[in-house]
Amino acid sequence: MERKHMSAYSLYRNLSSEPSPAAKKPSPQVTGKKKKKSNGVVHHSNSEDSGAKKRKIHNKPTKTPTKVALKPDHSPKDQEEQEDQEEQAADRNESLESLLKELSGVNNSRDRASRLFQWLISPIPAKAFFRETWEKKPIIVQRQNPSYYKGLFSTAEFDRILRQEEVHYGVNLDVTSYTRGKRQTHNPPGRALPYSVWDFYDSGCSLRLLNPQAFSSSVWNVLSILQEHFGSMAGANVYLTPPGTQGFAPHYDDIEAFIVQLEGKKHWRVYRPRSEDEVLPVVSSPNFSQADIGEPILEVVLEAGDLLYFPRGFIHQGDCLPEHHSMHITISSYQKNSWGDLLLKMVPAALEIAMEEDVEYRQGLPLDYLSYMGVQNSDKEDDPRRGKFMSRVEGLMKKLAQYAPVDAAVDLKARSFMHDCLPPVLSPEEVACTVLGAPARWHRGRTLEVGSPITAQTKIRLVRAACARLCSDGDVVSLYYTTNNSRVYHKDELKSLEVQVENTDAIEYIIHSYPKFVSVESVPMDSTEDKIALVESLFERGIIQTEPL
Repeated sequence: MERKHMSAYSLYRNLSSEPSPAAKKPSPQVTGKKKKKSNGVVHHSNSEDSGAKKRKIHNKPTKTPTKVALKPDHSPKDQEEQEDQEEQAADRNESLESLLKELSGVNNSRDRASRLFQWLISPIPAKAFFRETWEKKPIIVQRQNPSYYKGLFSTAEFDRILRQEEVHYGVNLDVTSYTRGKRQTHNPPGRALPYSVWDFYDSGCSLRLLNPQAFSSSVWNVLSILQEHFGSMAGANVYLTPPGTQGFAPHYDDIEAFIVQLEGKKHWRVYRPRSEDEVLPVVSSPNFSQADIGEPILEVVLEAGDLLYFPRGFIHQGDCLPEHHSMHITISSYQKNSWGDLLLKMVPAALEIAMEEDVEYRQGLPLDYLSYMGVQNSDKEDDPRRGKFMSRVEGLMKKLAQYAPVDAAVDLKARSFMHDCLPPVLSPEEVACTVLGAPARWHRGRTLEVGSPITAQTKIRLVRAACARLCSDGDVVSLYYTTNNSRVYHKDELKSLEVQVENTDAIEYIIHSYPKFVSVESVPMDSTEDKIALVESLFERGIIQTEPL
């Protein structure tokens, strides 16, 4: 491809007025409230979808997208005054680093997760978002504050990762282009080094960093908190796109997507699902052509500090303006987290139970059922045997609900979530109260301070509300936990601790006591020795912390 553009990282380095990343801490706006000088202006789009060829159309159209723009109540006299006001506003607001530090002091990790999600979508109230927007329609927040998400990720961080980490094409990084209606991937084999990566970028290719949480502590921290708010894995990809280009074809995804614009600008078009079959889809779509998708219901240019949300099933595409590169991070959740996914785990188990306990499910099929059932007999609608057969199936299906092991199926989903989870990010104060901060060490030829800090008087609690889950798998009760998970998705096996049945009340007591600290002595077990042994096993795995002194 013809070289036309300076790389985003070159642009970053050539901004002589910007201090180096080490010299300047990011200072984004962080607020759970609207600024006093701003108000929310909502605009509605009523575009119709005209691209549903040979497909059934919605009887109930998807709700129109909402645009939330933050605008000053009074216009500044000139551009210089406006820029001064924006700079002063940014200085008054916390950085992401400050917010995360503040949140680390919040006693309950569930409250911490709620507050971080509110920051992500501010000024939209979280309750209103889940009531009116979640899984229903797109929404845009235009903040006119380029520093709002600053500190989450940047081109400088991208370059650092390429230089210092083991990034491999096709595993951690994709190089893509979309020209003349054709999407292409250009991944060579091997490690992705700056020399080749930035050359691809200068040639007009987009860069997608997969699972940036494996390399970026800020992204790891944010996602590890948000996953507790969603009760489902929170993932992310970073996209860096050169000016005047597009990296991906129109498509829809199987996740709820939060597009967080970090740098530059990007032009987005979002389209309704083409049919009822594609509303909240189970899997992502193939690439579409423009003729497949009709007219957009939403078209917007995102600038740094803006947010775009759209549900799974909404087709989307983004391209860069000629004068601006773009970097955004897509934060995602709710992949395979539907009622149907729960029933996929529940129904087979319900059938096993029903066949064990109810003779009706064990009775034999009619001798001649093959002569009137099946595809080859589906046109025999006037055969009364077909109606009788279908009625019997319907009755067995209705009756099956009483055998459904709902809690066990939920625990199967929970086990998958525990495996998907990132490990929690602990503050220095928390580390000092966990096994990671235990003082045992080797010093001048001998060991020092070896031994458990756990006594009957020690007060303990879980390190996070959702870091451990007690589940039963037949005759075995296990405690699954996330504290030793890898930042790389499913790099390690799911971690668990087998629990004796007589100790389940004690584990439940510790789980349900969160966020309170409780004494080891208060744990409901027969002997103090057994209480200490159980708590020590949890402490050794990083599941609990002791109360700070």
